[in-house]
Amino acid sequence: MNEQEVLQVLGKVGAVIHGHFVYRSGKHGPEYVNKDAVYPHTAETSRLCRAIAELFASDNVQVVIAPAIGGVILSQWAAHHLTKMNGYEVFGVYAEKSEGGDTFVIKRGYDKLICGKNVLVVEDVLTTGGSAKKVIEATRAKGGNVVGLGVLCNRGGITPQDVADVPKLISLVNMRLVAWDESDCPLCKQNVPVNTDVGKGREFLARR
Repeated sequence: MNEQEVLQVLGKVGAVIHGHFVYRSGKHGPEYVNKDAVYPHTAETSRLCRAIAELFASDNVQVVIAPAIGGVILSQWAAHHLTKMNGYEVFGVYAEKSEGGDTFVIKRGYDKLICGKNVLVVEDVLTTGGSAKKVIEATRAKGGNVVGLGVLCNRGGITPQDVADVPKLISLVNMRLVAWDESDCPLCKQNVPVNTDVGKGREFLARR
């Protein structure tokens, strides 16, 4: 799939929406990539994950890992397609947030599956790259060899250096979305209502 085809899929399922949004970083902006709108559409999710898998088909991937929650779906589909492409079983696992939420941990016996293996990290949307970086670091700490990071959408201009110097970073779509600090947000100044269905708008309004 080329970038235009991916954008058509995202548009078809309503994953790119316009309005006034508060991002996880606390910044505000006029557009939002709602990856959760993709996941109910299993055929489209499969197509997107196959596109990611194709980009890493020659990297001898043995395990695919992603940050929970949404990334679990990407991990499963990407591993499924890599298994079919390469003719051997590729495991699909996930990392989850620690109790404090500051790091990602690999539990449930998945740490044993990644130790000494070639691991592909997958993520839906890169904004700051924080979650992906933590999963990469957690994978390496458990002895996994991270061969790359595959993402649906890189909307923050994230580079390999931003995510623990991953050897290969490929995104199906690269979008630079406008983001303003709260104090500089022109939408706030125009009293444009904040979207509370996605992003951190609800928390923003509660704080105000």
